[in-house]
Amino acid sequence: MATIKLDPVTRLEGHMKVEVEIDDNNKVIEARSTGNMFRGFEAMLRNRDPRDAVHITQRICGLCPVSHGMAAVKAIEASKGFTPSKQAVLMRNLIQGGNFVSDHILHFYHLSLLDYVKGPDKSPWQSGFNTDMRFSKAESSKIFDNYVKALDIRRKAHQMVALFAGRIPHVRSIMPGGVTKVPTADEISQYKGFLSEVKDFINNEYYNDVQKVASVYKDYFDIGKGYGNLISFGAFEVDSDDKTKDLFRSGRYTDGDLLSVDLTKIKESTKYSWYEGNASLSINSEGTNPNINKADAYSWVKATRYIDTPHEAGPIARMWINGDYKNGISVMDRHVAKMLEAKKLVNALSIWINNLNSYPANPDGATTGSKYRTELYDPKLHSFSYITSGEGVGTTEAPRGALLHYVKYDIDPSKNTQSIIKNYQVITPTCWNASPRDNKGQRGPLEEALLGVTIKDVNNPIELMRIVHSFDPCTACAVHIMTPDKSVDKSFIVSTPNPTGII
Repeated sequence: MATIKLDPVTRLEGHMKVEVEIDDNNKVIEARSTGNMFRGFEAMLRNRDPRDAVHITQRICGLCPVSHGMAAVKAIEASKGFTPSKQAVLMRNLIQGGNFVSDHILHFYHLSLLDYVKGPDKSPWQSGFNTDMRFSKAESSKIFDNYVKALDIRRKAHQMVALFAGRIPHVRSIMPGGVTKVPTADEISQYKGFLSEVKDFINNEYYNDVQKVASVYKDYFDIGKGYGNLISFGAFEVDSDDKTKDLFRSGRYTDGDLLSVDLTKIKESTKYSWYEGNASLSINSEGTNPNINKADAYSWVKATRYIDTPHEAGPIARMWINGDYKNGISVMDRHVAKMLEAKKLVNALSIWINNLNSYPANPDGATTGSKYRTELYDPKLHSFSYITSGEGVGTTEAPRGALLHYVKYDIDPSKNTQSIIKNYQVITPTCWNASPRDNKGQRGPLEEALLGVTIKDVNNPIELMRIVHSFDPCTACAVHIMTPDKSVDKSFIVSTPNPTGII
C-alpha cells in the first residue's frame, strides 16, 4: 500500500492538497481533501457597517466575486423584507450571468483541458502530466487554438459585466436596494455586441471541444461519481413573486428523489476541521475559533451537510434539478453539464438584455434623473445610518455551486447612530464539494468520488487530477495558514507556500 499526495493541486482557485491511499493494484481505497489555508472573512466583518459586506466578501474569490456580492446584498434585503424592482433584477442577472459564462470557459479551457490535451512543447506547458494523452498532435493543436481564443472571449464576457457593474472583479453597482448604474442605449448595444461573440464561441467552439473530449474519454462517464446527491439554492430570478420561474431552481436530489431545500436543515461539521470543538453548527451559529493542533483534523474547510448527508453542488446539480441534464454524475458529466448550462445561460442573457430599459446618458435635471433611478434603485435601503437591527439569509448560485451568506446586525453601542455586523457566516460551494469528513465520518463528495479509481502510472496520477478538476474546487474560501508537510511514499509538489505559518 502506498500514499500519493498532490500538494498543491494546481490549476484551481486557492490552495488545496489531495492525499490518497492505493492498494497493491493501484486502486484508491482512501482519500482526503485538504483546504490548506484559513479564511477568516467572517471575523473581518464583525463590527463593520452591513453595507461593507457587499464589497469585502467579493474579495473571498477573484473568479466569482459577483455571486458573493449578490448573496451579501440579498441577505441585507431579506433582513428588511425588501424586493428589488424587475429592472434591477434584470441588471443583476446580466452582471452575474456575464461572470458565470466567463468562469465556465475558464474552467474548461484553462483549468481542465490540459488534463486531456497535451500543450505546446514549450514553457509553461511542458511540466504537466504526459500520460494517457489520447489526441494526436494535430488534434491537440487544433483544440489548443481555442485555449488561446478563450482568453479573449473571457475578456469580452468581463467587458459585459464591467459595462453595468463598473469593473470586474469586485463589482461596484450592486447594492442593497437595487443597482446604482443607469444603463444607456449605447451601453446596452455594447453588451449585445460582446454577448454575440461570447454566444458564438460557446455554441460552436466550446460545445464542439467538450464533445470531442467526451467522445475520446468515454470511460470518464463511469469515473468519479461520488454520492450522487445534489443541491442548488437557485439563481437568476425571472419573477420575484414566483421562484419556480428562476432560470436555475432551488432544490435537492437526495437518494434518488427530487426534493425542496429547507435552509434550517443545513449544518457545518467541524470534527475534522482545524476549529475548536466537534459541533454541527447551524447557519446562524457564532464564529468558530481556529485550532491548528486539533487531533484528527486535516482541513480548514468545514463539512457542510444537509440533514447529515453530503451533497454535491455546481452546474451538474443545477442542470439535474432543473431537468436539463439527466445523463449521469461523473467526471465527464460535470464538463458536459457545465457546457450545456453555458449555452442555456447565454440564451437567457439574450432575452434579458432585450428587456432592459435604456435611459438618456444625461437626464435633464435632478428631478428627471431621480425618476429614472427609482426604476433601478431604492435609496432608502442603502441608508443604514439610522438605528436598526436585523438578520437575514441571502442565497444564490456561484459558478461552482450553492452559496449562502448570513448576516446579523445591531445598533453600534459606541455611536448609537449606526448598525454594525454582529455575526456573519458564509457557506461556499467548496464547503459542500471539497469538505473533509463530518461528525459521522462521512467523506466529502470529492473525497468519495476519488475512491475506486485505478491509477495506471503512480508517477503520473492524472486520474486524480481529472476527478479533482471536474469539481472545479475553489479553496480561496480558506485563506492564510499552511500546515507542514507530512512524509509520504509518493509526493508530487509543483509549488508550495511557506509551510511555517502565515503567508
